[in-house]
Amino acid sequence: MMRYLYKSFLLLIFGVAITCVVYPLVLWVVGQTLFPFQSNGSMLKGPDGKNVGSKLIAQPFTKDEYFQPRPSAASYDASASASSSLAASNYGLRDRVGRTLGPIAKYKSGPKTGQLVAPDVESWFSADKYQGKPGIVAQWADLHNSLAQAWVKTDTAHSTYVDDWAKANPKVVAQFIKDNPSTPEPKAPDLAVVFFKDFSEKNPGKFLTAETKTGGDGKPATTIGVIDSGSDIQSTFFLMWREDHPDANLQDVPGDYVTASGSGLDPHITLENAEFQLERVASKWAEDLKRDPAQVQKEIEQILQENASAPWFGLAGEKFVNVLEINLALNKKYGTP
Repeated sequence: MMRYLYKSFLLLIFGVAITCVVYPLVLWVVGQTLFPFQSNGSMLKGPDGKNVGSKLIAQPFTKDEYFQPRPSAASYDASASASSSLAASNYGLRDRVGRTLGPIAKYKSGPKTGQLVAPDVESWFSADKYQGKPGIVAQWADLHNSLAQAWVKTDTAHSTYVDDWAKANPKVVAQFIKDNPSTPEPKAPDLAVVFFKDFSEKNPGKFLTAETKTGGDGKPATTIGVIDSGSDIQSTFFLMWREDHPDANLQDVPGDYVTASGSGLDPHITLENAEFQLERVASKWAEDLKRDPAQVQKEIEQILQENASAPWFGLAGEKFVNVLEINLALNKKYGTP
């Protein structure tokens, strides 16, 4: 009996040594010796020599001097890789795409060919009529309850603003409770629709946006301001404008500019997408450097072509560029914006 136990114990020790020590050690040595870049996360370094991110994972860029990656349902969080799982029939997907298109969509034909649609969205919004009826904001909240509630939940400043409104309008809240007896103590998100209806009635052609400013104590403070123009209006109400202007002929946009990848972390965009963003990027760099925009655009176009590649050594598929690599190349050529 002891002889069998002894052999089993030796086999256990041998198995543990092979699988938990020898095998991982061999892989580590091979990786660090032959593939040090890949085995250490494919990290890329900035101009100062410090790691700025992985070549394999997308990250957001907010400045106009940089190319933007695909939208991310995971908020570019590598620990929470996920897709949105929104069907084509889901208005949430259309809304996300519309918010991206609003500030950048351009006319394809007509007297305003090549011009941005955004100013017309703002003018239409100021007129405060959708489908011939007054109250664009009220109709938006009524048609899309979840979007109105999402606005309230997005920022604590938003929910605080609605809470303050509720305290100042007890009759409206009381009527809401009467109409919704299952919600005797409504929270800010519950009141989103009635809040926006009241706001729309009192502020036709206006919307709300969060503004962060430095307070007297030197700390940033977020307040809610009333606006009648700007990117929040252009993005939030672009789809409603489009429904009111179905005959407007707009330029096509690369699909990966407005759609998220399955992982939400795709580090690449198509060359078509990059060239779609090229004018914005080049114009901003030219403004910063006080140079001719056409010359800067030509230089950045060359950077894109040098860094573009297709799968299987160019034998299959369309060309892609790695967003982080391209933006680092811009930093190397022009400095930090």
